[in-house]
Amino acid sequence: MRTYGNPVIPGFHPDPSVCRVGDDYYLVCSSFEYFPGIPLFHSRDLVHWRQIGNVLDRPGQLALPDDVPASGGVYAPTIRHHDGIFHVVTTAVGAGGTFLVTAERPEGPWSDPVWIDLPGIDPDLAWDENGDCWCAMAGVTAARIDPRTGEVLEGPLPTWSGTGLRDPEAPHLYRVGDWWYLLIAEGGTALGHGISAARARSPRGPWEPAPGNPLLSHRGTGLPVQCTGHGDLVRAADGGWWMVLLGTRPRGYFPEFHVLGRETFLVPVEWADGWPRLGPVRERHPAPAAWAPVQPPPARDDFTGTELAPHWISPRRRPAGCWSLTERPGWLTLAATGDSTDLPGHTFVGRRQQHHDCRAAVLLDAGPSARAGLSVRLDEAHHYDLEVAGGAASVIARIGPVRQCVASHPVPAGPVTLAVDIRATRNPPPLSGPDAIAFSVETSEGLVRPATLDGRYLASEVAGGFTGRVLGMYVTEGRAAFDWFSYESVG
Repeated sequence: MRTYGNPVIPGFHPDPSVCRVGDDYYLVCSSFEYFPGIPLFHSRDLVHWRQIGNVLDRPGQLALPDDVPASGGVYAPTIRHHDGIFHVVTTAVGAGGTFLVTAERPEGPWSDPVWIDLPGIDPDLAWDENGDCWCAMAGVTAARIDPRTGEVLEGPLPTWSGTGLRDPEAPHLYRVGDWWYLLIAEGGTALGHGISAARARSPRGPWEPAPGNPLLSHRGTGLPVQCTGHGDLVRAADGGWWMVLLGTRPRGYFPEFHVLGRETFLVPVEWADGWPRLGPVRERHPAPAAWAPVQPPPARDDFTGTELAPHWISPRRRPAGCWSLTERPGWLTLAATGDSTDLPGHTFVGRRQQHHDCRAAVLLDAGPSARAGLSVRLDEAHHYDLEVAGGAASVIARIGPVRQCVASHPVPAGPVTLAVDIRATRNPPPLSGPDAIAFSVETSEGLVRPATLDGRYLASEVAGGFTGRVLGMYVTEGRAAFDWFSYESVG
């Protein structure tokens, strides 16, 4: 029997939403404070996903100011296809509220935002048999809107807010047969997370809760996948049903730590007695009928293109003057826009850490007046940096209010290879973190390994928030060039 492995999109890819158009599937995730916003993926089998762009890829669509905190920004998008048009609706927390963008093709271009005056987060879109568009919001409420203008035509109306657990959110409305189904998450997005459902004959209700609620929750279990919730249903081309949802893979000794953020998982769905049924999220499940192997993306970027690949992200914004692929052809040149990785506004270009055991490396030419390096970032207050400046390579740890230079080693002038090797802790003893983060520096004079740090301090259980680690290049003084960046799983 063919099986697939979970998560289907590893690393910091939470709050997944999916739609099918013919034989093609399209999926979006939350991006929070990062730009470009809302990564967009394509698949032909629901298992193998390739990022084809970002929905919010222009400053005119998404302008996050410096006072948007880490884990603020773009929350829980929903993607739907209706009357030949793709729609994505989302909320920019701290930057304007709920808005809708559209495109004729998933690759874009996507429109400028159409703002919707509805309170809450986690917006959803569904169309009824009359062609009316309904927008459900966390809380849970639903309103009839005009998707072309954002005008609220009716509501918001109270719907069904779950079984009484905290934080009813992530509503999705579906018309299946003669019933409308409302899927929500409740219990909080941490270990109490779960998915529940209700149904009605109309989006206006009244709502009948599913007798088996929650339909899915891993709370109180010892399963390797935890925090399961925030799901979205999709019907496959062969008539089968599936759900994408978020979960975490904690590591280390109690209380355990998840460092990759909330990831995207896939589970099969069956219908019985008029209700969706789904079991626990396993690390392996029987594969969908359309399953087909695909070639993984290259592990190294040599910066030979004219645009950055869509997986490269930056905190809040990426001004045109802070990066260039043409100033030094074949290199990514970064210019400082802020003087500290501890504060918003600095120049940073990174990619999500997607594996517990991995290696990232760069070839950096910093020059005599630059301060630049390789960072393992969770937010401005929680990151480890391997920094080159003033003839030395230093490992700097920022943990909450504390910033410390852990180790420093002289390096000669000229290009230097910086690397970070991350390994999950095996059979951890008491008080052990989830992984070890080891830094190395290679120059013409040889290889040195200045420091290895405990990874628990770059985990949500310590730092808080909704994101995961991002590995990236930064400059906080002058200009520096990066010849290549490599990332690979070593598990």
